[in-house]
Amino acid sequence: MLDKRSRYSSSQVARGKERSKLGTFNGTSPRFIPTTQGVIEHRVSEGERLDHLALHYYNDDRLWWRIVDANPEVIYSGFLLDKNMKGRVIAIPTAQE
Repeated sequence: MLDKRSRYSSSQVARGKERSKLGTFNGTSPRFIPTTQGVIEHRVSEGERLDHLALHYYNDDRLWWRIVDANPEVIYSGFLLDKNMKGRVIAIPTAQE
């Protein structure tokens, strides 16, 4: 069971169709990610991380996933550390969206 504060709390349970020696695997279906409008354009600097940006903009480093939702090309936290990301602009959505 997921915590009611989890961003996956409204996701449906995915029931496994194939049985293995360990039984049927049940998991969580992918959650719906709405189109997010960024209200701030942030130019990426060298060494920035998603959790640091979330702490700066939301005062909560655990909300890094909101930035990922608003920027589909940012697929994991280390993506911003890539040298090619320096100077690129990413969207920072509101924390309540």
